[in-house]
Amino acid sequence: MSISLRHVAIPDFGPIGAPAPISAERYAERCDTALQTAGTDWLYVYADREHFANVMYLSGFEPRFEEALLLLGSGGRRIIVTGNECVSYTSVSPLPGLEVFLSQTMSLPGQDRTTAPRLDHVLSEIGLKRGDSVGVIGWKYLEAAEWPEEPRPPFLPAPYLAALQRTVGADSVVDRTEVLLHPQDGQRSIISADQIAVFEGAAARTSQMVWNVIGRIRPGDTERDAALRMNYRGEPVTAHPMLASGNAAGGPVIGLKSPGWRRINKGDGVSTAVGLWGGLTARGGLVEDHDDAFVEVAAAYFAGLVRWYATADIDVEGGLIHDEVTGVLSDGGLRSLLNPGHLTGHEEWSHTPIRPGSSDRIRSGMHMQVDIIPAPMRDGWALNCEDSVVFADRSLRDDLAQQYPDVWKRISARRKFMTDTLGAAIADSVLPLSDTPLCLPPLWLRSDHILVMD
Repeated sequence: MSISLRHVAIPDFGPIGAPAPISAERYAERCDTALQTAGTDWLYVYADREHFANVMYLSGFEPRFEEALLLLGSGGRRIIVTGNECVSYTSVSPLPGLEVFLSQTMSLPGQDRTTAPRLDHVLSEIGLKRGDSVGVIGWKYLEAAEWPEEPRPPFLPAPYLAALQRTVGADSVVDRTEVLLHPQDGQRSIISADQIAVFEGAAARTSQMVWNVIGRIRPGDTERDAALRMNYRGEPVTAHPMLASGNAAGGPVIGLKSPGWRRINKGDGVSTAVGLWGGLTARGGLVEDHDDAFVEVAAAYFAGLVRWYATADIDVEGGLIHDEVTGVLSDGGLRSLLNPGHLTGHEEWSHTPIRPGSSDRIRSGMHMQVDIIPAPMRDGWALNCEDSVVFADRSLRDDLAQQYPDVWKRISARRKFMTDTLGAAIADSVLPLSDTPLCLPPLWLRSDHILVMD
């Protein structure tokens, strides 16, 4: 395998227009499927400002400033319970027949509690009663190695669990978070053409925002100067925008940091990332025009990225992808700091089939972040190349091409660029969503030079 640094003009893959909204019928279908799969009388789905994705996926609503519950019951009942500020905001949900209840326990401290202070009373008013079976969907779930005893407690605040148990009985409550989040079979792990079309636009925007920084950064900029070039337009985010820099004297570059007032100098490492609902793009490199030692490390990392794309395909076990990537990285003295790839969407990381020894297989409709964070890095160096992809079988590709021809045209052009210009091998099922797919410029003062396979 030969890798070189070459001048490459990244094509314009086409304008990103406003995506078609997810229909009310699609949200209703998701709710019905989730309740049926859970096999309980009710589903009790928790959300807060950070852990909103389950409720957002099912309803098109996500709470702001406070918490919320989505209750799904027989007969197509769909109910949002939330606090003072979000009751009116629930109107953003297109769910047909949606009922809204106020529970001021979910409101911020000091706000009025005189109308609906007790959640258990609200649940009874909704119609939950002793002996009803309730499946709880928290924001993640415990594995057997973490909590061997059954039943395993769900991830949601204790008062919301206690109010539910007080209403229906502790023995009637069971965690069903895997219905949405299981890494192979979870409902949120598999998305349809309409959701791909929404997420593709967001993922493309994140790559444009990151490339605005890479291509325009100059010694003397502060981190905040550089971050201004992202050209953020108010889209909802999965994470705080990140931009961090450093040199050898300052220790490692901490990629999770928000931009500050540090002034960037030539030779510094810089890492930046933007995550919107639908995808995250991250890049790391040196603010430099020449550094052979760094380019050599970047090439070893790039080899691991190329192996990811060459290996990943529908029906491939996640454990195999893990082993192939980590094996190539180890040849270059590197490892992946976290799992080399994970499921993404409305939140940056929901779960992942890519784990050591995992027999979970890649499925059509999986929306995945190619997230290989190389380690170790010298102090003052930064290196990263993260993009989003979707796996799609022939049927899903046909649906996407027929329903969203502009999206399909952009995806097809990205695939051609990756194979013909970058020299990467990728399966037909792998659909790149980034407008800078697999584009890794190690030296940001020569950002028009990226690594390619010879």
